[in-house]
Amino acid sequence: MSILLGKAILNYLKRSKDADIITFTSLGEKDVLPVSYLFRGIDSMPALEIKALNLAKGSILDVGAGAGAHSLILQDRGLDVTAMDRSPGAVACCRKRGIQNVVQSQLLEYLGSTFDTILMLMNGIGIAGSLSNLKPYLLHLKKLLKPEGQILLDSSDIRFMFDLNKKGEPILPKKEGYYGDVLFALYYEGDYEPSFPWVYVDFNTLEGVAVSCGLRAEKVLDGPHFDYLARLTLY
Repeated sequence: MSILLGKAILNYLKRSKDADIITFTSLGEKDVLPVSYLFRGIDSMPALEIKALNLAKGSILDVGAGAGAHSLILQDRGLDVTAMDRSPGAVACCRKRGIQNVVQSQLLEYLGSTFDTILMLMNGIGIAGSLSNLKPYLLHLKKLLKPEGQILLDSSDIRFMFDLNKKGEPILPKKEGYYGDVLFALYYEGDYEPSFPWVYVDFNTLEGVAVSCGLRAEKVLDGPHFDYLARLTLY
């Protein structure tokens, strides 16, 4: 989670007053995210997240835990979950909310243990930044898996965001790199976080990169907005 998002969730926890995070992307999209959404309970979660939580088992690493919404649910179920985030605000929030195991770390720097389940929800794999960086991230996640472990992640095929040609096919941008590579910028209560790279990866592309890393990719569930939940396991 970004540093500014971490600040936003810690503020919300302290004062119980909602505020909006404004997101801007290189695709020209602007969106509004109420901070309260990051504190949602399972009744307010999309089907992809609920499915992932129901599939989670054993020791669990919740990557990019944010306000700890997923970790809390799993901990309440009696599961051994570790919430990990790079943002000091997110880490402080998780601890204040009663999550027992919380780690502040960048994913690629973390080698603390191995897990039965690694969760990367809310397009958590986007932290790779670009398709070209996806393989190093998957190889690192592979190191964190126990032999029978699983990585549960969701992402989206953002082809739907582009205009269509006469054949009904998306007109993808003529640029170097992958069409799912985007830039994000955030605005919250007068603070602006400069743009940072993020990647949305379609399932077929994810599967190809996963195989090159010695991982099997299975699409578990399709969402309503060209999103999906995938499960990666060792061969």
